[in-house]
Amino acid sequence: MRLLERIFDLAIIGGGVNGCGIARDAVGRGNTVFLCEMNDLASGTSSWSTKLVHGGLRYLEYYEFRLVREALIEREILWGIAPHIIRPLRFVLPHHAGLRPAWLLRLGLFLYDHIGGRHLLPATRSVDLRRDEVGKPLIPNRYSRAFEYSDCFVDDARLVVLNARDAADKGAEIRTRTRATEIRQANGLWTVGMVNTLTGERSQIQAKALVNAGGPWVEDVLGRGAGVNAKAKVRLVQGSHIVVRKLYDHDRAYMFQNADGRIIFVIPYQDDFTLIGTTDRDYDGDPAKVKATPEEIQYLCTAASEYLAKPVTPDEVVWTYSGVRPLYDDGASEAKAATRDYVFELDTPGGAPLLSIYGGKITTYRRLAEEALERLAPYLRSAKAREGWTGKWPLPGGDMNVSDIDGLIAELQRGYPFLSHEHARRLARAYGTRAIKLLGDAKAAADLGQSFGATLTEREVRYLIANEWAVTAEDVVWRRSKLGLRLTADEIAVLDDWIRTRAVSQSPLLEAGGRS
Repeated sequence: MRLLERIFDLAIIGGGVNGCGIARDAVGRGNTVFLCEMNDLASGTSSWSTKLVHGGLRYLEYYEFRLVREALIEREILWGIAPHIIRPLRFVLPHHAGLRPAWLLRLGLFLYDHIGGRHLLPATRSVDLRRDEVGKPLIPNRYSRAFEYSDCFVDDARLVVLNARDAADKGAEIRTRTRATEIRQANGLWTVGMVNTLTGERSQIQAKALVNAGGPWVEDVLGRGAGVNAKAKVRLVQGSHIVVRKLYDHDRAYMFQNADGRIIFVIPYQDDFTLIGTTDRDYDGDPAKVKATPEEIQYLCTAASEYLAKPVTPDEVVWTYSGVRPLYDDGASEAKAATRDYVFELDTPGGAPLLSIYGGKITTYRRLAEEALERLAPYLRSAKAREGWTGKWPLPGGDMNVSDIDGLIAELQRGYPFLSHEHARRLARAYGTRAIKLLGDAKAAADLGQSFGATLTEREVRYLIANEWAVTAEDVVWRRSKLGLRLTADEIAVLDDWIRTRAVSQSPLLEAGGRS
């Protein structure tokens, strides 16, 4: 068994958005940081969201005013630090007679516009669905009025990876495919025993403080020898989504109310598709085995068809995904009413702190990280230094103005004239200014190496392996990108074979996490 000689200030178990956000913030404040993730980064809950940075309009019904305000403030902060993977999105909320009255929707949206420090995003407007283009996809004469408001779209898995990348650039040790098998405390230090799930190699590290960001596995982590009798409980809630071919031509999303009190979103997705979600149901089982059920798929199709002129049917679904949200169990009777707020439990069984995280959402991950470090401040070096820096410092590739993405696309096409507009746009929206580093000195398409289809090239795959911890074709086509929607099964198999036989054996950076 290998033991790293270094004693870290902070060790983090879990490579989702909360764990990677804490790692980034902590190392930026001067702490030495270690993070391990048993699978790929964002392979759990963090890549199965509805892809929104949003205030959570419906949470106002549950009087979650602090959570909504915090999330609304975070929208523009996150857009500012990651304008390549986050962009504004307008949502159309039709008034459905017999459900929430128009005055209640108007009041909720007034609060939504004014309690969260909105500066750049446009305000709510009223819409006549009989005249506006957003009314065309809807059932004629059934819905006549709506409200259009602002939120943001996010590439959730890339948000996680870029937080990890920035943490590693600042000195954090990021280990993927590394499962924490044992945690124990002695002499004021935590020892974390681990196993590499690819090689079987065992190792261990020591740290002065430990964060349990295990998400759906938060209680499982505590059961590995922490010596803590947790008071908080996690409530596992399944959320499933479906993807169909593009349903309409305009660029707005919809928020549809359902008779059961839930809401679903219908969102333009990856240019040629539409994303519909999500469901809310309690989940009992292995979070790694969750998948959309036929009942959930039918529910989403039926809910969307209540509004759309052309009904959505299960046979039109081209992809489904499902995730388990590890919500704090607040005793709510229904999954849809369970709080989306985050809760910390800090234990010091032998003097060294263990902070466990329950709940949270993509939008508030950065604030969650700040608050986590505030809780751990008495135990960490430089915990107060550079407080708040993560909201000002761009994520990798995000060092540009929020309105400059079109300029970057044009710059890529000038510098690399062999790129199609589609290819340049995809690279700009995934990598931002680091697309130039990825493309390097290429003078022709042939310089990018083997083409795997859908504009994915050997040059990009090598970049993802060396800089973003990609190990498998699944990592590349479903988390670092969504090209799995465009590639055939045979093309993905070719990519997987190429990675296994050539790329992995040539990349010494996989375990160390790379330095860029």
